[in-house]
Amino acid sequence: MIRNVGAGVLGLMMGLMLVWLIEEIGHTVYPPPVDVDFGDPEAVRAYIAALPIGAILFVGAAWVLGAFVGVFVACRIGAANPVIYSVLIGGLVLAGAIAMMIIIPHPSWFTVVSLLAIILAAYTAMRLGPRSN
Repeated sequence: MIRNVGAGVLGLMMGLMLVWLIEEIGHTVYPPPVDVDFGDPEAVRAYIAALPIGAILFVGAAWVLGAFVGVFVACRIGAANPVIYSVLIGGLVLAGAIAMMIIIPHPSWFTVVSLLAIILAAYTAMRLGPRSN
């Protein structure tokens, strides 16, 4: 039981740290301008609309890789049903992505593709992660 809970916690922590790391790299490659007022929704919409595709792809890659690595690590370490890790960890990454899409408007194509990709990443990690006995 402790092993399974620990695996889930470690997987979630690794996944979220990877999301943070990739997004930080994205902010380094595509730094936000200092004159954008992130408290003004219209200014944020204009900023997002003007972003290069690479900046948006960093965000998507962060979410997808975070979901994949988090579920994969949990499945590798834990002995519980992999579906549990996939639903919990993948679901939390998905919920975080949805929350960010509500708070910060993203292009419609990105919303659809990233949500599907997060689900696919969690599913794929669930299938690849468990150790064979």
